[in-house]
Amino acid sequence: MPLVRSSPCKVNLLLNILGRRADGFHDLETLFLPVPLCDELSLERVPDPGVRLTCDHPDLPTDGNNLVVRAAERFLAECDGADKGVRIHLSKRVPLAAGLGGGSSNAAQTLVGLNELLGHPLAPEALDRIAATLGSDVNFFLQDQPARATGRGERVDPVPAFESLRGCGMILYHPGFGISTAWAYSELAHHPEALKGRPGRVGELEQALRTGDLGRAGSLLYNSLEAPALGKYPVLGLYQRIFRDCGAWASLMSGSGSTTFALFPDEGTAQAAVGPFEAWFGSAGWMRVVRL
Repeated sequence: MPLVRSSPCKVNLLLNILGRRADGFHDLETLFLPVPLCDELSLERVPDPGVRLTCDHPDLPTDGNNLVVRAAERFLAECDGADKGVRIHLSKRVPLAAGLGGGSSNAAQTLVGLNELLGHPLAPEALDRIAATLGSDVNFFLQDQPARATGRGERVDPVPAFESLRGCGMILYHPGFGISTAWAYSELAHHPEALKGRPGRVGELEQALRTGDLGRAGSLLYNSLEAPALGKYPVLGLYQRIFRDCGAWASLMSGSGSTTFALFPDEGTAQAAVGPFEAWFGSAGWMRVVRL
């Protein structure tokens, strides 16, 4: 029987770039929130050595250009599993190039799933080390709590769930175009205030969420990458304005975009915002309503 694992996405409640590093990466502080909207991975052993990936999304590669394949190959190399064969099927529900961490989550769940499938040959520390070689967000998805992250995003510190968010409704809206992460970071050179953000914003937002001050929390949500993204795609800012007009207490672009998320007092208020939003922008984009 295949081993099936859900692969959730995330939003960045805050993404604060602190500066460019000598290695070309950027130091940052971010606050990740897991979102109960998931891809699905099915993993099973096969007799022939190697990694075989299939996917129901026609635009995703199934060779070494896919993080799932790279994660599986590095896992097998780490545990001397060159003689082992695995077949993985990926069912995609999270859009591509969306700022929701779908690919990073898929890679992390591949590591966790293979470790379970093969009898836990690797310690959590080894999985964490492999994850850091795959991408900045992968380490976060090795666990299921909200988390603050620093460095280039690979140093993950899980935090307790935010009770103030429990029961809130969230809308995720992807307009059908992506934003290159590499482009967004490269454009920060033209936005010095976003390239060298003020440290400590994550702590301020956490405190507001812990005390239940959602009005203040909404004003503290921040994403450095909005500076270049909204300059090139001003419609993203208009999405946020309409969501707020429809009752959202906060709205922000997640990660490097292009997904906009909006937080509402409850799921019903979020559902009620769908009609007015689509009256403005039509129904061609990808939209989901979830309950936190």
